[in-house]
Amino acid sequence: MSTDDDLTGDWQRLIDRVAPGATATDVGATLLTRWGEEQRHYHDTAHLAAVLTVIDEYADAASDPDAVRLAAWYHDAVYDPRAGDNEAASAALARAELTGLGAPAPLVAEVVRLVELTVGHDVAPGDRNGALLVDADLAILASDPADYAAYATAVRREYSHVPEDAFRAGRAAVLRRLLGLPRLFHTPALAAWAEPAARRNLEAELAGL
Repeated sequence: MSTDDDLTGDWQRLIDRVAPGATATDVGATLLTRWGEEQRHYHDTAHLAAVLTVIDEYADAASDPDAVRLAAWYHDAVYDPRAGDNEAASAALARAELTGLGAPAPLVAEVVRLVELTVGHDVAPGDRNGALLVDADLAILASDPADYAAYATAVRREYSHVPEDAFRAGRAAVLRRLLGLPRLFHTPALAAWAEPAARRNLEAELAGL
């Protein structure tokens, strides 16, 4: 499991590649503070580290792996379970901070696009960067049943302000939407094992609601 020190090192090496000479220590520290906020029980630094691990493992599948890595850092950088604009706010934060660090404008635009893509996890054919980010973000769905149960419990904690009946109805709608997608995963090497496992987990959770 990556520690905050590991993530700090990963961040600085990433920035060194995409914006050589940029001083990004404070930006990275603030990002990690965001990921460690008390309202997060699943969308935390462990989730960030897990997403980055999947991206590293399947990096060859992306057109621009570093754009995908940056999008991972920002995709839940703003996270308030009571809000409905987290992805848009996260994308705006990415645009402002990466531009301020001197990252190339086309790279910034791609990172913003990728972060916004996580609203619905709907990937267009041929979008290799989008496929890898979405697949990494959803990889928890294909975890073993015990880890999946822990994930579902953590998500419920993030929405502890929602009454039980309303949460069950909302969660069931999310699960049905995911199960209704033609494909949950788009990166071929990952999809081969993740698709069936994820659908089993989603169906089991839905049945329990």
